[in-house]
Amino acid sequence: MNQQYTFVCKNNIMHTTCTPSILYFGTPVILISTVNENGSFNAAPISSIFWLGWRCIIGISAVSKTSENLLRTGECVINLPSADQVGMVNKLALTTGSNPVPQGKQDKGYRYESRKFEIAGMTPVESTLINLPRILECPVQMETRLAKVNLLAEDNEAQRGNIIYIELKIVRVHAEESILADGFPNRIDPDKWRPLIMSFQQFYGLGSKLQESTLAQVPEELYRTAEFHSIQTK
Repeated sequence: MNQQYTFVCKNNIMHTTCTPSILYFGTPVILISTVNENGSFNAAPISSIFWLGWRCIIGISAVSKTSENLLRTGECVINLPSADQVGMVNKLALTTGSNPVPQGKQDKGYRYESRKFEIAGMTPVESTLINLPRILECPVQMETRLAKVNLLAEDNEAQRGNIIYIELKIVRVHAEESILADGFPNRIDPDKWRPLIMSFQQFYGLGSKLQESTLAQVPEELYRTAEFHSIQTK
């Protein structure tokens, strides 16, 4: 039997149908560092990312220099800038390591830039498990290895092959001591960590905590996935 619902209008709340060109409602900005064929370093800001356990998914153009490097080497570093690094990130806007510049990026005003680290004022730091640079200035750095590549919108002929979403396996995390929870060396304190957020092409930071979360009553350690222990022994 179908359940019956009564629909009401409450407190003059109104919605309208709309078609936004992008759906960036608010995600963290990351800087992906990779290495080019000639051994120079590349870094690119993106904000299409989410984490599940010690895996993360990134969405990226299939013809970007970052995706080219990542697919070739099978590795990358996910660097998370804080709100304090917004100027550094902005210096990389509208730049690409691809030469010639892909037509789609030309249309948006991108230019070729081979010195990404230099122009942004970033300092490369050696990683511990992979042969790629981390970005010293970023409070969080994650060394990752490629797990799987997927095509987005395979059901749409016009879009198929333009964007890929990549599953990455995180093999090591580095965090500034200043953002760790007091007395918990393996826990990030959200009251100290202020990620850089992108919402509809604009930069934002986080405000103060709104209220205590009921979900926070669950001990954080219970969210460790089964593969965590195997990662730590390698």
